[in-house]
Amino acid sequence: MAKKNRRQQKSDDAGAEPRIVTRNRKARFHYEVLEELECGIVLCGSEVKSIRDGKVSIEEAYARMIDGELWLFGMRINEYPQANVMNHEPERRRKLLLHKRQLSKFAESATRQGLTLVPLSLYFVKGRVKIGLAMARGRRQYDKREKIKERSHREEMQDAKR
Repeated sequence: MAKKNRRQQKSDDAGAEPRIVTRNRKARFHYEVLEELECGIVLCGSEVKSIRDGKVSIEEAYARMIDGELWLFGMRINEYPQANVMNHEPERRRKLLLHKRQLSKFAESATRQGLTLVPLSLYFVKGRVKIGLAMARGRRQYDKREKIKERSHREEMQDAKR
């Protein structure tokens, strides 16, 4: 089988599906998602290797604006065992990468309106780590109960159709 040259590889990657590493499954239950955005994240090499191994958790993570930049807090990336001394800190804050227009529209409006920036998923697109970030409003307890009732009614209707 012949090797592919660089131009063929790039054209093959152009339509590549994102490879999802992890999802924040509780986010849609605890929050009402208003708007979603994809953004990049600044990582070091051992962090990327740990993410490829799936040793990452975004369940407790949130984003916040600090000095005109967007930072992600609470994301845990376990240490990469082969990195030895050059390993990373598992729960350090990480900078998120957005265009200035996106940053002003998305993050600043969220802080003005008192909304939370919650990561929904972490995935690879063309070899780069991306985070799906959502502007969300926290649900009250009675809203959560309503959502559970709606889900159970939907399941009952599906069972009745079968």
